[in-house]
Amino acid sequence: MISKLPRWVEYGAFVLALIAGSVNAVGLLGFTHQAISHLSGSATLVGASLLNAPISDTLHLVAILLSFVFGAAFSGFFLRSRTLKLSRHYDFLLVVEGILLLASIWLLNDNLPAGHYTASAACGLQNALATTYSGAIIRTTHMTGIFTDLGIMLGARLRHEAFDNRKAILFLLLISGFISGGVFGAYLFTHLGFNTLLAPAFLCFVLALFYRIYRNKMKRRH
Repeated sequence: MISKLPRWVEYGAFVLALIAGSVNAVGLLGFTHQAISHLSGSATLVGASLLNAPISDTLHLVAILLSFVFGAAFSGFFLRSRTLKLSRHYDFLLVVEGILLLASIWLLNDNLPAGHYTASAACGLQNALATTYSGAIIRTTHMTGIFTDLGIMLGARLRHEAFDNRKAILFLLLISGFISGGVFGAYLFTHLGFNTLLAPAFLCFVLALFYRIYRNKMKRRH
């Protein structure tokens, strides 16, 4: 599937991973050390909180999980195909993601927990977006599957099986994008606090603009 994707998808995936990494850095540093771009830790905390935390804490964590699902559902409603199609609403969804991140800034600066939910919804929307355009291969908001797939590929190579160089490059771009986003987000957070989310929101808008330009250009060619 990856070998059939256009080259621009790799660059877009890097930027999306960078966005997710920076949002997650803000979550870890500012949301009471709560990861926001993926749900493994949050789901574990839900279970732990049932035993030794107030019910309000449990409900807050559940709301974060549901917000992620809501964001993914919103994306899934507009993207009805799991194949890459320029006519789909990627630019619109990226704008919505940026708006959700801007809403998070306002809410978090007012110390409102709803800011966690809008940020989680933004990450869910993005992860579903990336999954859809890559045929359920790429995840841009968490790296566990990427590292696992890369390890499987290396193991297969040791058995002298064919090694997909382009797939490996894509995975390395995703990993480097996510880590770079973490560095970027952590650095900005020390200076800007929750306003750091302005940066990933801006990148969402820029990516949407470039996608719209590219889509219109391809339509004119046909």
